[in-house]
Amino acid sequence: MSQEQSDDWDPRSPSVLLDQRRAYDEMRERCPVAHSAFLGWSLFQYADVTAALADPQAFSNVARFPVIPNSMDPPIHGPYYEVLAQFFDQEHMVRLEPAVREICANLLRPLLAVGETDFIEAFATPFTLKSLCAFLGWPDQQWKCLAGWIHGNQDAAFNQDPVAGKALAELFGEHVRANLDSHRASPGQASDATYALLRTEVDRKTFSDEEIISILRNWAAGHGTVAAGLGILVLHLAQNPELQDRLRHEPLLIPAAIEEILRADDPLVANRRTTTRELEIQGRTIPKGEIVTLMWIAANRDPRMFEEPNRVNIERDTEASLVWGQGIHLCMGAPLARLEMRVALEELLAGTTCFELAGTPPQRAVYPGDGLVALSLRIKGEPNTSSDRA
Repeated sequence: MSQEQSDDWDPRSPSVLLDQRRAYDEMRERCPVAHSAFLGWSLFQYADVTAALADPQAFSNVARFPVIPNSMDPPIHGPYYEVLAQFFDQEHMVRLEPAVREICANLLRPLLAVGETDFIEAFATPFTLKSLCAFLGWPDQQWKCLAGWIHGNQDAAFNQDPVAGKALAELFGEHVRANLDSHRASPGQASDATYALLRTEVDRKTFSDEEIISILRNWAAGHGTVAAGLGILVLHLAQNPELQDRLRHEPLLIPAAIEEILRADDPLVANRRTTTRELEIQGRTIPKGEIVTLMWIAANRDPRMFEEPNRVNIERDTEASLVWGQGIHLCMGAPLARLEMRVALEELLAGTTCFELAGTPPQRAVYPGDGLVALSLRIKGEPNTSSDRA
């Protein structure tokens, strides 16, 4: 494809937003290294995306608005990633699971009684953000503030609105500072992630408030993706009653199903890098200092890497999947995301005889998300979820 042809590509066009997976699949085969005014350069094939992930010296993650540790390059990145990854280790996840399961059960109970609902509004969004509040030790009702910030931030990114983005960043900072002040006022309680952040050191220095705001901005935005992923999982199971019933009777298969469904239908479209030198990829010359967008949903469906990539096969080996990224910026919050998704599916499947699509058709999100804005669901079953099921 010529430079002129690739420059005409618009990721925000109605034809792309109607079905982002199909559109990016087509781009992967037609123009695997493309350019647009909105995204800069885009890489669609698995081999090109993973090569970029493996070379942080050539593809920098440093951003105009710092996000710790995602927008850091080596060697600065390593120490921050190492200390923060400990927040999501197995010990912390085991300790958090009962609280997550209780949040899940409390939200599912009224849904089971009503029988028909918008799953995204009534469950996916509040569940994931209430779980984040529990992790952070924030008041439960603050999930609504986080939801407003996430949705506003996505709109600002899609519309390329720096004024709105700055205002949202300031609002988020005020919200975090209030919680930090609250925690400092009660130093005797030391069991949640916010207390731990106040005590954590890198190079013998504790985090400043601005650094904690940066860290939590990343964690909160990531939970928007978790909610989107949960909607995708439930949509797929609602459309595939045989797989739904299989998981209901074989719950140990749920983790594998999560990985495979999200490989085929990734809730996060892309992430960006910046070139530190001139590069040539598949015959295209990309100058130094250019934005390069790594298209996760196209790479995860690349037939050069995954046989029959559009087919969901929960027996598939998904080790090579890019759902959680790859390389030094592998998603550190993946253990918490997996915990929330697993618990949600376990409780939903255990407390129902079936769930199916109802009412208006599912409404898809737009870039930078690929989840669902609305998912009308009809749920059949008895409210027999249990907060103490292992």
